[in-house]
Amino acid sequence: MAEKRVIVVGAGIGGLSTALTLAARGLDVTVLERADIVGGKMRALPVGGAAIEAGPTVFTMRWVFEELFSEAGASLESEVRLRAASVLARHAWTANERLDLFADIDASAAAVSAFAGPREADGYRRFCARAAEVYRTLEGPFIRSDRPNPVELGKRVGLTGIGDLWRIQPFATLWSALGDYFSDPRLRQLFGRYATYCGASPFAAPATLMLVAHVEQAGVWTVEGGLSRLARAVADLAERRGARIRTGAHVARILIERGRIAGVQLADGERIESEAVIAGGDVAALGAGLLGPDAAREGDRVPARERSLSAVTFCLNARARGFPLAHHSVFFSSDYRAEFDAILRGRRLPPDPTVYVCAQDRDDAGAGPDGPERLLVLVNAPADGERRFTPQEIAACETSWTRRLAACGLTLEPAGSGQATTPEDFGKLFPGTGGALYGRASHGWTATFKRPGARTRVPGLYLAGGSVHPGPGVPLAAQSGRLAAAALIADLASTPTWRGAAMSGGTSMR
Repeated sequence: MAEKRVIVVGAGIGGLSTALTLAARGLDVTVLERADIVGGKMRALPVGGAAIEAGPTVFTMRWVFEELFSEAGASLESEVRLRAASVLARHAWTANERLDLFADIDASAAAVSAFAGPREADGYRRFCARAAEVYRTLEGPFIRSDRPNPVELGKRVGLTGIGDLWRIQPFATLWSALGDYFSDPRLRQLFGRYATYCGASPFAAPATLMLVAHVEQAGVWTVEGGLSRLARAVADLAERRGARIRTGAHVARILIERGRIAGVQLADGERIESEAVIAGGDVAALGAGLLGPDAAREGDRVPARERSLSAVTFCLNARARGFPLAHHSVFFSSDYRAEFDAILRGRRLPPDPTVYVCAQDRDDAGAGPDGPERLLVLVNAPADGERRFTPQEIAACETSWTRRLAACGLTLEPAGSGQATTPEDFGKLFPGTGGALYGRASHGWTATFKRPGARTRVPGLYLAGGSVHPGPGVPLAAQSGRLAAAALIADLASTPTWRGAAMSGGTSMR
């Protein structure tokens, strides 16, 4: 039987992970990416002659990539260089209020005790234990598995696991749950920030997102060359396993004929036939019809009010003075609730934002260059990519985050001009999203189950990426790609016309 062709639309980490998995199994895989480079949100920008990581900067859940590379006959360590962080992040509220979290729980507990007292340190230990329990409860039946509905999730954990599922407080908000562990509002703010890793507000996100704390506690690594280098490594290995990656290839339409996938049509009119298509972009683009009317009903129409957070980012080379930056540093606003009210209710940039700074030339202990260094500065913003923030609004945003850094003792002296990226820019980079960086917002306990899974109702059409199950972020988006590949492989094995198809490299689907 002739070899079947698979097309992956989009070379973000979800699409690349799908392509690598399928190519390693011997399928004929072509990745079509409209941009000139691979990686999607895992990107770097040239600023002042230096490449600055302008997307994700935190690498966790290493097991996803270890399994991805291993299943493709390689090893993560052979493809990229990783360094484990001993300091997870440095946090500041004022010039005199600072707290480091460490990879070692005992070290973090001691730091919390010195910062806020022994009772808060005890709360921190209890919080870590509960976060670990949440993660253990959800890893197998949720993160590693096809998208369940609530009933299916209950069946997967089984009778013995129902108690564990109930204890993870699925109906409480993260902010309210944090009150069970911390009375110090600064610590609630610190651990509430984990909701933003999924583009959510801690005041509306479910308490289950406390699992992010365990994910970081289980290990944070820096990638030599940044996470854009990791995306390139996945792409390189996929090509070595036989996948073809075409950049500058704009897919205008996914073709469905006689009720199943027929291929794609590019913007220049080229038609590429295939038996399966994995849509690796944001499902909002699919739902908006940006990949043609045939597949639009398989996407997700996300109203603006249900979008996840966007951001305003600034990439710059600057000399840092007055504050000992770590590789990851967070400077908290004076009123967290007011900040999220401004973003999600007022749909405006907050006048006093929480600011994340990634000092990319520093190790986790803070050692770095004496002169200018590469910095990514990020503040949360509403996903209103359809409207343009004026230059005056962006300038006011820069003034606001500069003021917040100064309140914590940090002054930045830029060496040349930097580069800002706004929600409008993100909306253009990732069409259909309105600038949302994480798909649908994880607000309320049902939001998780609104994300589509890998399979669609159209035979041969699958979904991957951070806007589908199991969720946003680099490791989960990669995991979505693995789940999409597994779904396709399983369907090939169960389809009579495909059963037993000999794959290149001697692999059979039987």
